[in-house]
Amino acid sequence: MTKDNIQRFIASLLTIALLTTVFSIQNVKAEENNPHLNINAEAALLLEKNTGKIIYQQNIDAVLGIASMTKMMSEYLILEAISEGKLSLDDQYNVNEYVWTISHDRSLSNVMLRRDGTYNVQELYEAMAIYSANGATIALAEMVAGTETEFVKMMNEKAEELGLKDYKFVNSTGLNNADLYGMHPDGTGADEENVMSARATAMLAYHLLKDFPEILDTASIPKKIFREGTDDEIHMSNWNWMLPGLISEYEGVDGLKTGFTDFAGYNFTGTIEKDGMRFISVVMNAKNADGQPQDTARFAETRKLFDYGFANYSLQEIYPSNYQIDNESNLKVVKGKEKSVEVETSEPLQVLVKRGEEENFEPLYVFDEEIVSEENEITAPFEEETTVGHMTVNYTGEEENLGFLFEGQGEQAELVTKEGVEKANWFVLSMRAVGGFFGDLWSTAVGAIKGLF
Repeated sequence: MTKDNIQRFIASLLTIALLTTVFSIQNVKAEENNPHLNINAEAALLLEKNTGKIIYQQNIDAVLGIASMTKMMSEYLILEAISEGKLSLDDQYNVNEYVWTISHDRSLSNVMLRRDGTYNVQELYEAMAIYSANGATIALAEMVAGTETEFVKMMNEKAEELGLKDYKFVNSTGLNNADLYGMHPDGTGADEENVMSARATAMLAYHLLKDFPEILDTASIPKKIFREGTDDEIHMSNWNWMLPGLISEYEGVDGLKTGFTDFAGYNFTGTIEKDGMRFISVVMNAKNADGQPQDTARFAETRKLFDYGFANYSLQEIYPSNYQIDNESNLKVVKGKEKSVEVETSEPLQVLVKRGEEENFEPLYVFDEEIVSEENEITAPFEEETTVGHMTVNYTGEEENLGFLFEGQGEQAELVTKEGVEKANWFVLSMRAVGGFFGDLWSTAVGAIKGLF
């Protein structure tokens, strides 16, 4: 090989190496910016709770089986009954034939309850929330509503009240009705099972965490002994294996609910708080890398979602309190001693920001139409720090905006008046009216004279 050929050969190798490096860097960047995580599940969703912002979604409106994730609605109604004083943690339950039969089915998740036994709400609730005990869940449903049939009616009514769509509850546990020995709730089919979409499931989890944050006190317990120190003690290990000390542990995870039936597959609604953010995730009918149902797959896919969220997003204060948009912060005052008033934010505005997107937001005022007119006028009298609307942001970047969990939800800070303005007295208002009349008359005359020339 000649010297020239050797040089050309080496140059070719260097060129290939350089191009390979460039393409590799581009591929890494593409992966970093790619929200399609190839989640091995029929449906998946990730959102940040404080803002309601959805940052990943996959088939989230498909109506699918939810299995024991159903118990989040049961927990909501039970905690609501406790908060309203209709149920106490010390209230006692006497086991009936239905609950005894279900609780002794070893093929289901259960703590076995004695037919002649008496159990309080506290221990039944812990068995449900930690161990997904089905007999205990039915017992609590009966304590709240009298019968599981009535409790199921409450479940569907509460779902409507919370604004959920794409749901159907047929029992309190999430089991297939066929597993209830013919004792399934009246008005439901013998083979029916509870269903929801991933979006509706996330909404339910959001409301549960917002309205009853104490849910995490129990949901975060990795292990506990039911009726410790008695002949009936049962070692309960939480089915949420992402909790501390369990096999799929992930730092910061403190809830929320798993579920599995043959119909629904392996499901998990997770939540985690870290770095000032709380994520809610939903994974439905999760599969392993080979496309097969597997109990740990729901946690592996949830891990992908959490890793993506924490690696790419942060909750940032991009506008401080007392912030004003230039040339837009002055309102005209009608019938006031002062003719104008300034407005400002009463609190900082926090925004969920994707890495590298910090500059792609602009502030936007949204005035309350009942207080501020289309002409940006407010009528006196009003006090200092009267709320007149809110400030939000308009995203100006190129990333796909997946929106928020609830319609009308979004990052916002309250917008208030800097001062109060008293109503002007009748004399001042009369003089303004007279001045306005002659001002209009003069303008009309001037206009007429101009028209002559």
